[in-house]
Amino acid sequence: MSRFSGTLQLTDLDDFINPSQECIKPVKIEKTTNSTGSKITIREDGYFQIADDGSSQKLQKVEITLADCLACSGCITSAESVLVTQQSQEELLRVFQENDKLKSINSPEAKVIIVSISIQPLLSLSVRYQLTPNECASKLAHYFKRLGADMVVDMSVADDLAILESQREFIRRFRSRENDGVKNALPMLASSCPGFVCYAEKTHGSYILPYIATTKSPQQIMGSLIKEYVRNNLGNRQIYHVTVMPCYDKKLEATREDFYSKETDSKDVDCVITAIELEQMLSREGIELNSLDNGTFHQPWVSNDSEVSPDLAGNSGSGSGGYSDQIFKYAARELFGRDNVNLEYKSIRNPDFREVLLESNGEVLLRFAIVNGFRNIQNLVQKLKRGKSQYDYVEVMACPSGCLNGGAQIRPGDGKSVKELITEIEGLYESLSSPLPEENKIIKHLYDHWLGGQDSDKCSKILHTQYHEIEKIPNALNIKW
Repeated sequence: MSRFSGTLQLTDLDDFINPSQECIKPVKIEKTTNSTGSKITIREDGYFQIADDGSSQKLQKVEITLADCLACSGCITSAESVLVTQQSQEELLRVFQENDKLKSINSPEAKVIIVSISIQPLLSLSVRYQLTPNECASKLAHYFKRLGADMVVDMSVADDLAILESQREFIRRFRSRENDGVKNALPMLASSCPGFVCYAEKTHGSYILPYIATTKSPQQIMGSLIKEYVRNNLGNRQIYHVTVMPCYDKKLEATREDFYSKETDSKDVDCVITAIELEQMLSREGIELNSLDNGTFHQPWVSNDSEVSPDLAGNSGSGSGGYSDQIFKYAARELFGRDNVNLEYKSIRNPDFREVLLESNGEVLLRFAIVNGFRNIQNLVQKLKRGKSQYDYVEVMACPSGCLNGGAQIRPGDGKSVKELITEIEGLYESLSSPLPEENKIIKHLYDHWLGGQDSDKCSKILHTQYHEIEKIPNALNIKW
């Protein structure tokens, strides 16, 4: 497995993402001048600088926060080895314990803790513990409520909202390109992968950002739904929102300033936990997930006390959410009156770079692609820079094989290869029902009674966001530790 140097060239891009060797966070260091130079000694309680007169001064730890990491231009994106203390399992358990104490004394400061579970880590845990997806969801619901969660919900509502808004955004861009020749309207690039978004902001900035869809990822749509809509139905009580996600980059996404709500004075997502971390939490307690009782999912958008047994669904298409398939079918119908189109993807360079066409009498009407992994992303970016990209839409994901193979999914065991594990998880995803997002009655209720309609300013404000170029600092500070 290759490691990158502090200066990463695009041509050397690999799918292994590592933090930069040179962190650019400025650190103020108080120095004392002496004739023999600084002497450092290590004691049980830390590092100490020894002066000429024998006195010692304890050196302060340098802490790198998630905000620092997002503002940094020294790395492409995050990785497993990035320390993210605000998003750790220890922090989550601490919040549960403190909240239990507050509840025991009926304190008004006690929070309502809501856990949202996405489909990809749930399937990863299903394979790990040899459970069906619905069984796994049910037992996870019980586990989180045992820890102290007030509600456990699945993220299908947010998944559907993300698809619907992406569909509408693509139609607007396609038509504006045809009518007005708007520069950089297409190809529209998927915005649900924070690893890709972070890479685009830090590496290509204003050149790539106009192509990226403004629709929020399902995680952040869920954050807005929980903090804006559900909170009002709970009498504006303070909510602590936890999401279970397939990759570590979702932790960074949750800390973006764009996803801090002034109305609720809190982040839309307070803590992100991954499949790997959940497995570690269960192992530390000596719990086998399949030994737990069954629990239920809440539906707070229906009523505060509405609970149902898990009945999981996906979106037809890729395990990253099916964006390419769903938007392709919608566009074929809305733009060209073509129903029930048959999607036949063709691999361009490898199975992680595929395209699909809609043709009529030899004319290409739509050209979509699915691009996974940074090597393929590099090829896509180079085509965009040379003006040779013919795509109308690209589903872009940083991880090879997409979100089902996210960087924080559980690793294969028992001699199983990564490819075999991914194939098994993909089989589980394909076994789920895949109703059309347009048929979700809860979505219609949310549009009508929360967002004020699909074309309202509130809908645009809550379900969409913007991205920002991060200025590249040519030379990282030379910090000596």
